[in-house]
Amino acid sequence: MSASNDTAVKLDGELNDDLVRQYLKNNSDFLQRNPEMLDHLHISHASGSAVSLVEKQVGVLRERNIDMRRRLSTLTANARDNDKLYENTRVLIIKLLEASSIKELHNAFIDAMRDDFKVEHASMILFLEEPQEKDSYRVESLKDAEKDIGPLLKSGKAICGALRKNELSYLFPQAGDIGSAAVMPLDASEQLGLLAVGSSDAAHYNTAMGTLFLTHIAEVIVRILPRLQGEQD
Repeated sequence: MSASNDTAVKLDGELNDDLVRQYLKNNSDFLQRNPEMLDHLHISHASGSAVSLVEKQVGVLRERNIDMRRRLSTLTANARDNDKLYENTRVLIIKLLEASSIKELHNAFIDAMRDDFKVEHASMILFLEEPQEKDSYRVESLKDAEKDIGPLLKSGKAICGALRKNELSYLFPQAGDIGSAAVMPLDASEQLGLLAVGSSDAAHYNTAMGTLFLTHIAEVIVRILPRLQGEQD
């Protein structure tokens, strides 16, 4: 084949699809230089009707445009959800910082999960070696917790998914059937307790979901608890 785009292909035999394909690959601007050829090119739909290449290209671009709009709509919806989640988290953290007792801290977390975050079930459990009876919030023995839900505490990180029945019963003793949950240990230099949120939907909390905001809330509580516990001693 000659170096010139306009030079005809020299054939040793009959023109075939492979030669045409190779020529168009080597001369990608052929249709730009010969736009009138677009009216002579047709591509059949699955239905059998024929359309020009221009119409086909328009159809492809339209489909891409629809797909891009769908993606943009999804991104916009996710952004709105994240904005709302951020604002709810900001308000909750202020309430946690203003708490003057563990009872107020506990109630601020539980109320926010129910009213603002629309969580079906929420739990804050604090650990002590010798737990005392508390009507306003839950305190358990760390040894008992390690026996009942040890695997959830070992990593010190959030865990999401369909947990074991005995683990769910420990986290939400009055909740009935729980399909899935997210658990965040309150883990500083020592295990202070845990936060847990649960749903009746087995797919609601899963291993693929992010736990940034729950982790952030737990980090704030970990820094507040020692002060409040010291004030109660």
